[in-house]
Amino acid sequence: MKLKYFSCTRLRPSLKGPVISVLLSLVILGGCYVYPYPQPGPYPYYYGPSTYDRSWNAALDAMRDTGVGIVSTDYNGGVIRGTRNGIDATVRIQGQADGRVRVEFHTSGPSGQDPALADQIYRAYERRMGR
Repeated sequence: MKLKYFSCTRLRPSLKGPVISVLLSLVILGGCYVYPYPQPGPYPYYYGPSTYDRSWNAALDAMRDTGVGIVSTDYNGGVIRGTRNGIDATVRIQGQADGRVRVEFHTSGPSGQDPALADQIYRAYERRMGR
């Protein structure tokens, strides 16, 4: 009886090419790492208008609410001027270094006509700001 022994390292010449190409492709594909999907980031949040814009619009509307006629506005300077019954009303809006906004209400003219005009504008401003 004639037994044939095959070595594990020795292959038939006809199988050598396809076996090497399969092993080589497995090694190449095994070296390609596919990263998992990244975690979703935070959802975008709409912050709305800046505090300066909110204060500007609230002060402008507060003057209109109290019946003050707007004479001039300077958005960049932060000044709104108006008059009602001969009394001049001025609102100054200033951005602070810490991000807050400072709003000042001034009136000038004959005080006997409407002494509480600045307070009326202030209360209308607070209503407009939702306070």
